Parts: sequence; structure tokens; C-alpha cells
Amino acid sequence: MRVAVCGGGVVGAAIAFFLSRRGAAVTLIECAAVACAASGKSGGFLALDWCDGSPLAALARRSFALHADLASELDGAARWGYRRLDTYAGFAGPRRRAVAGGSRPWLSSQVTLTRRLGGPDTTAQIHPALFTRTLAAEAEAAGAEIRIGRITGLVRAGDRVSGVQVGGVTVPADAVVVAMGPWSVLAARWLPLPGVYGLKGHSLVFATGERVPAESLFLDWRDDTGAWTPEVYPRPDGTTYVCAISSESPLPVDPSAVAPDPGAIPRLEAMCRALSPVLADAEILAAQACFRPVTRDGLPLIGAVPGVAGAYVATGHSVWGMLNAPATGEAMAELILDGAAAHVDLTPFDPARLPPFDPARLRG
Repeated sequence: MRVAVCGGGVVGAAIAFFLSRRGAAVTLIECAAVACAASGKSGGFLALDWCDGSPLAALARRSFALHADLASELDGAARWGYRRLDTYAGFAGPRRRAVAGGSRPWLSSQVTLTRRLGGPDTTAQIHPALFTRTLAAEAEAAGAEIRIGRITGLVRAGDRVSGVQVGGVTVPADAVVVAMGPWSVLAARWLPLPGVYGLKGHSLVFATGERVPAESLFLDWRDDTGAWTPEVYPRPDGTTYVCAISSESPLPVDPSAVAPDPGAIPRLEAMCRALSPVLADAEILAAQACFRPVTRDGLPLIGAVPGVAGAYVATGHSVWGMLNAPATGEAMAELILDGAAAHVDLTPFDPARLPPFDPARLRG
């Protein structure tokens, strides 16, 4: 079967990976470069049970297990920084009783850790860009083609898809998957897709060497600019990623045009310098912004597009895209090749649950 996967982020790369290892003829289409948007600029935090009690629970648990399996099979520790770690919650303000373990010299006196959120059995991390590129490279090694170009249309024969137009060239396909993150909404010109929106986030990457231990932090921070929730992710490669400060800025048509909001990076940098003397002294390697894909009801779209045979969508994963990409890729491969997903019930994520987006609202 020929499958065109539209979007070279982690979800598209995971779909291409699982399809190609089962023998499908896959073309992974990306307008700029694999992992060029949120999949190259996110934190890479993984949690086993943080989605429990929600429709995402089974997807997240399956995906957490797949992350471990893939890391074991493909040397994830070396190739994309996979590791289990401890995770803590805390706040910035007057010091109260910290969790057992004593003070942490890498944190300032303005930070108090209040509780342990997870340990090596339930929380882990990856380097998002390296993970995404590895999945794409493994798909390519299994026979997939990676094509760089802008998608300009969908080819249909009646109520069935038959290909994708990329820069005026038709890529024939028996199935087409839209997995373009928030830019999936652009495909509403050709398919009855629900709305997908972008929530913008800002992040910094610091060169911290071995001065920061393997502990992820979720903090509540208050200052004269407002209340923020910085997340701190030290990585095995000697860098530390910190994100905070979200906004609902307009999504540009071109992913390469995404830029930080005015003032957001200096505000985040000041926050980081106050949080940690190590961060205060460290070189900033990247100051960046990205858009996470979200839907009206907060759940991803994973499944067949109603009314158009051979058309599928997988997007809207919000902050859990990196976590849930493997199980999404596996489920989409099963759905396309076998007619149904075997490991996860996709019913809660059926695109038909939401009304189609009106393409007249699109810009550009």
C-alpha cells in the first residue's frame, strides 16, 4: 500500500516508522525539514500515568511502554537521550519544608520543592528533535521516501483520495495522513477536518554541562509580571531546557516564520536566572518559540476523515505530542493496514466527533 504522510513532526515520523516497518510504501512529506517546528523545540518529557482519569490514559500508557521498547531496540539512550528520571513540583517564594533529599545547590533560595511527582518507574525524557529524526531515518532505512516540499493540494477520485500535490508534482497514494500539527487546519481546504489551533510556547536551552542533576521540575512562579509555570528539563547531553510563557498569537502560514513574542524571551531569561545560579551563569544555546496543536475539546484527532475514503488525520496532541507519538503511529499503521487499531481504542479521538472547520476562515 502507498501512503503519503503529510508532516515531518514526531507524529508524522512515528506513523511513517510504523507503516514502513510493516512494508507499506511511505512518502513522508515536510515543507522545510524533519522536526523543524514543535517537535524540535519541545521539552521531551514523558509520563506513564499523568493522563489517568482522562480519555488519553490508555494511549499514554501504551506510548510510555513503546518509548521504552524503542529505546531498547534502537539504542535510544545514545541516539536520542532516553532516560528515566525523578520529577518534582515546587514554587518560588519564601522557603518552606522541602522534600526529603536536602537542599540543591543548583537551585536558588527562591525555589522550594514541595513534592515528588514521579520517579524512574513513571517519568522519563527524550531529546525531541533527535527522537523525531531517528524515527524518520529508521523509516527511510526501511524504504520510506522523505520528500521536502510544500503541499499544494489533495488529489481525489470521487470520494476517495488518490494522491497529494507537492509543489505541482503529484505523489500517488492509496492513503493520505494529515499530521501537520497546527498547520493541519490548512488541509480543511481539501478535507472536512475539524479545527486545529496553535498554542504558542517559549523556551530556552542552556549549556549547563554536568552541573544539573537528572531531575525534571514543574514550578509555580510569581513575580511582578504575573504567574507562570516554568518547566525545567536537564538533558544527558549537558543542556538544560526551560519553557514557560504561553500565548495565543496568530499562527503564521509558514512554519519558518514562527518567532518569539516581543519581550517573552527576556522575561523567561530573567526567570531562569533567578531560579538557578547554574542557569544564571550558563550560555544560552537557543531562544525559541513553537506552536502546540490543540483542538476544541482538548483531545487529539486520530482516525479516518469522515466521508473521504483513504484520508486520515493525526494531530491535536497539545503538550503530550512527544509522549503519545509512538502509540499514535502504531495505531494509525494498524488502522490503515488492518482496518482497525489493535492496541488502543481510538473512539475518543474520532475526527467525526467535532464539526468541520470552515476553510473560508483560512488566511494565505
